[in-house]
Amino acid sequence: MSSTLFRTKKVEQSILDTEEPEHALKKSLSALDLTVFGVGVIIGTGIFVLTGTVAKNNAGPAVALAFVVAGVACALAALCYAEFASTVPVAGSAYTFSYASLGELPAWIIGWDLVLEFALGTAVVAVGWSGYIQSLMDNAGWNMPVGLGSREGADGFGFDILAAALILVLTCILVLGMKLSARITSIVVAIKVAVVLTVVVAGAFLIEGKNYDPFIPEQQAVDAGESLQAPLIQLMFGWAPSNFGVMGIFTAASVVFFAFIGFDVVATAAEETKNPQRDMPRGIIGSLLICTTLYVAVSIVVTGMQHYSELSVDAPLADAFKATGHPWFAGFISFGAAVGLTTVCMILLLGQTRVFFAMSRDGLLPRFFSRVHPRFKTPYRPTILLGVIIAILAGFTPLTELAALVNIGTLFAFVVVAIGVVILRRTRPDLPRSFRTPWVPVVPILSVCASLWLMINLPAETWVRFAIWMALGFVVYFLYGRSHSRLGRHEETVLGDTATPPRGDTE
Repeated sequence: MSSTLFRTKKVEQSILDTEEPEHALKKSLSALDLTVFGVGVIIGTGIFVLTGTVAKNNAGPAVALAFVVAGVACALAALCYAEFASTVPVAGSAYTFSYASLGELPAWIIGWDLVLEFALGTAVVAVGWSGYIQSLMDNAGWNMPVGLGSREGADGFGFDILAAALILVLTCILVLGMKLSARITSIVVAIKVAVVLTVVVAGAFLIEGKNYDPFIPEQQAVDAGESLQAPLIQLMFGWAPSNFGVMGIFTAASVVFFAFIGFDVVATAAEETKNPQRDMPRGIIGSLLICTTLYVAVSIVVTGMQHYSELSVDAPLADAFKATGHPWFAGFISFGAAVGLTTVCMILLLGQTRVFFAMSRDGLLPRFFSRVHPRFKTPYRPTILLGVIIAILAGFTPLTELAALVNIGTLFAFVVVAIGVVILRRTRPDLPRSFRTPWVPVVPILSVCASLWLMINLPAETWVRFAIWMALGFVVYFLYGRSHSRLGRHEETVLGDTATPPRGDTE
């Protein structure tokens, strides 16, 4: 059984599968499109909210260094993703990479993980977008009907219609084609980046040097139960995280890391890229560098405008402008956040549908979902299905605590991809690699260590929920995926001395 669970799918076969007419996605994306996608999904509420939270509670003005540390951790993973995405330009991201290097069961596990990660991420972001829109509507004197703007109506029943509507609209856009999605994303990202740059430039004139004193506040030990981090650290290593000081910077990095989540979604579009060997590394690494620069600039400005101890947790940038006598910027920032969340939501939904599509094309999920639209060449069936499910999820379900599952799912994918790079280098040294992760195995090992460190900083409850979802995934795999795997059926055919592998196109 172990040989079947860890059977790998050859890279050549994965690429060959993308050429089947009924299961082939249209190649229309350039390096610029990929970079825009990356910036569009990374820059969200994190840049407007997390900066104040970690500056006040963990690092002080040194939060800028925390963003650098988190950016370096992401860069290690990005280098591994860049090699895989350019070598195996197939939809599915970490799922496809795992299938080529670790085997079918690990691939299923990571694919199952990504489906949850992107679904919850999309729903959480849609709810956040709804909150910003309602705030802007309230400022204009427009109020949503009771029960339609939140989950708590007068009779205890509520449905967030704005969040659900956003997801359904974005679902339609994704069905209509990747190029249309890329154009809309480009426009929205341009607006979002313009808002961020305006805030940075305007805030730079309001900086007071005394607010940077001290730049790294004196270290304070905190009780593990009161920390933002998990009691898991104390359980495993016998010590709790610290606020402020040098260790406070690393604690802050564990928090602000989640503002970077999303660059890995770029890899899911590898199959729809015109020249993936050249453009995937540029899109992944370029978007990460741009966002890291913007994050550092924003953190320096906000901690210079207002002393870190006085920053608000909910809206630090907006409140910092209010405190300096410029309340107009509060509405401007809310507008930028609302616009920015639109692209975050769309690209997360894009990533999930591509992973689902790749898994169904391999037979691990029903092949019904692997057919592309005859005109638009998009995976319209999983896009519509997942769009409707996530719209309902965002409308009804409280997601605050479940949001942490997005973080652990991403970090788990980082670990798997880094390990996969090392394994594929050893098992398939002959593969043409247009981009090679430098200093293998050092960089992948550092990536694994950095991701695991951030994972153990997550709450213990998150690990429990993650384990439950993974256990459910094992059940689905052994009841359906293992017996319907196209790779498994191909091996059975070869063993039966049949030369032609089965197409597996029955629905």
